[in-house]
Amino acid sequence: MLDVSVAYNRYKFLGHEFLTWLWYMIETDNEKLMDPAAEFDDLYIGNRVVLENSSHNRDEVISIKGDGAGLEEGVIALQKGAKVTEMNLVAKAGESEWRFNIKGESLNIGNLKSPETGRVEQAEDVEGAVLEKVYLYEKVVNLTNYVYRQFIKSRVSPEWEQVVVKNISKWIQQASRE
Repeated sequence: MLDVSVAYNRYKFLGHEFLTWLWYMIETDNEKLMDPAAEFDDLYIGNRVVLENSSHNRDEVISIKGDGAGLEEGVIALQKGAKVTEMNLVAKAGESEWRFNIKGESLNIGNLKSPETGRVEQAEDVEGAVLEKVYLYEKVVNLTNYVYRQFIKSRVSPEWEQVVVKNISKWIQQASRE
């Protein structure tokens, strides 16, 4: 049996590939990311992307932060072989909005900001407010699980190397020219 730390380090590349694939899918075929059973109608990159390039015997970390920040530097990093290691995402369902971060190596969801819930005015309302927050958080977990399943289906398919990786490479090259 593999030691937990050995397995963690051996397979963390999958999370980085997932986030890189997710960026590609958001930019090229966002509709495939939407779970028909969920209420979400949009998913896009928020205000933070972290990329890491470990090629050429050096570690390089590129962080792009800020609302409205351009992702051109991230695309250049992808051209140089970087992978996305962390990403801020925004999911929308009508007027409601969820903002959250995903770390590639562990698929941890952090900094989750869900839509506002009703005010708690009486002690009896606390339980309902907690259940509503749990429900709103669970929607993001379910969305992340659905999107990751889509990635794994693509990753283990015979088309991964011949089609998907080539399409991602084309997207990176085209995005750098725009």
